[in-house]
Amino acid sequence: MLTTAAAALIALSALTPAEDAAEPAPVLEIVTVNGSGCRAGDAEVTTDGRTFTVGYHEFLARAGGGSSPVDLRKNCQINIRVNVPQGYTYGLARTTYEGYAHLQEGATGLSRISTYLQGNSATATVSQSFTGPFSDSWETHYRPNSTDIQWSPCGSPRNININAEVRVSLGSADPDRLNFAIVESSRGAVRVRRC
Repeated sequence: MLTTAAAALIALSALTPAEDAAEPAPVLEIVTVNGSGCRAGDAEVTTDGRTFTVGYHEFLARAGGGSSPVDLRKNCQINIRVNVPQGYTYGLARTTYEGYAHLQEGATGLSRISTYLQGNSATATVSQSFTGPFSDSWETHYRPNSTDIQWSPCGSPRNININAEVRVSLGSADPDRLNFAIVESSRGAVRVRRC
């Protein structure tokens, strides 16, 4: 026989809504990877739904040591199509670019990530500077707070664009010696929420 308290708890639990089911996994499709640092077909791309990884072969900026002016800055833009069920929206939750830089004293380098939704003028940008002497690995991170994520408009899907660039400036370094910054890989993740 049920006690009054137990019966009240059972009745109360029937009125409490169940927890929301886990958010659905998006399906990511890398539409293009292209730029002066990643010619079409030159990057290795993998995705598992929510995340993506890109490996680069020629994403290298350099100065000095016989480099030409076009070598000072290289960029690569990734265009991502995201498919989610109706009633959901998505945004870029994070991305990280990794590489290596070798800069003589007097030279400088820069890694910059800009991201925006197709058709939207709002752009989020993060950058990291390197000052020679520097010879080490580096990482540049874009990790917005959940309130700062650029969400695609509900019912109007937009591709996510990530434009990364790396620059090297010779400055006062010896022009006969090579200075460089290379992007080796990038990875990122998409977040989904209800509209």
